[in-house]
Amino acid sequence: MPKRRKRKKEEHEVNESWLLPYADLLTLLLAVFIVLFASSSLDEAKFSQISSVFSEIFDGGHGIMDNSSPTAVPVPKDSVGTESENSSFLEDRRSLGEIQDRVDEYIAVHELENQFETKLTDEGLLITIRDSILFNTGSAEIAPQYEGFASDIAELLKFDPPRQVVVTGHTDNIPIHTAQFASNWELSVKRAVNFLTILVDNEGIDPLLFSAKGYGEFQPIASNDTAEGRSKNRRVEVLVQPLVLEDGRAFE
Repeated sequence: MPKRRKRKKEEHEVNESWLLPYADLLTLLLAVFIVLFASSSLDEAKFSQISSVFSEIFDGGHGIMDNSSPTAVPVPKDSVGTESENSSFLEDRRSLGEIQDRVDEYIAVHELENQFETKLTDEGLLITIRDSILFNTGSAEIAPQYEGFASDIAELLKFDPPRQVVVTGHTDNIPIHTAQFASNWELSVKRAVNFLTILVDNEGIDPLLFSAKGYGEFQPIASNDTAEGRSKNRRVEVLVQPLVLEDGRAFE
C-alpha cells in the first residue's frame, strides 16, 4: 500500500496592508502635536507653515517628516524697540522722582511747606517757590536773607547726567508801572533772571543748561479775586526737564 505524501503546510502570508493606515495615523498625530505646540504663540508666519504642512499631508505630499524644519520666527523689531523705549522713559521718571524726594526732604527740614511745592508733571519736575520768600513787593531783587535758599536749591539741581532747567517768573494781575518795570511782563522776567543768576553762580552748575522766561499775570494757578489767590500767583517756578520722552526719543 503506497504511503500517503504529507502535504506541506501552506506558508502563511503576512498581510501588511494595515501598515498604511497606521502610518497615516502617526502622521496625523504628529501634526496634532505640532498644532498644540504652536498654538501657544501662534502668529501669521507659523500659521502659514502649519497650513502648508497640512496641505501636503491631505493632498498626497511627501509627508510631514519629509518637510523641512520650520524656520524660527524672529521677534518683531518694533516690539523690542517699544519695550526699550518704555524702559528708558520709566527709568527717567524714577530718576526725577528721586530728585523730587531730595527737594521735599529739604522743604521738610527747613519747614518751608507754605513757600515751596513740588510736582511731577508730564513736562518734568516742577518746583514752585512763592515770591514772599524771595522778593519784596514790586521788587525783582532777591532779599539778602533769602539768598541762602537759592544757593541750597542750586545744590539740589546738580544732576548726573545733566538736565535742562527752566526758571519762570509769574505775577498776579495787579498792574505795575514804575520807573523800573513798565508791566508785569518785565517784573516776572527780571525775577526769573535774578533767581537764575544766583543758581548758576554756584560751583558745579553749567549755565548752558539753564534758561529764564516770564509770563507776567497770564498763567495764574489761582483766582486773582482774593489776596490768597494773588499770593499763590506771585511765584517763581523751576522746571527740571526730562531726558527721555514717553515715546523713547531723547528730550531736546
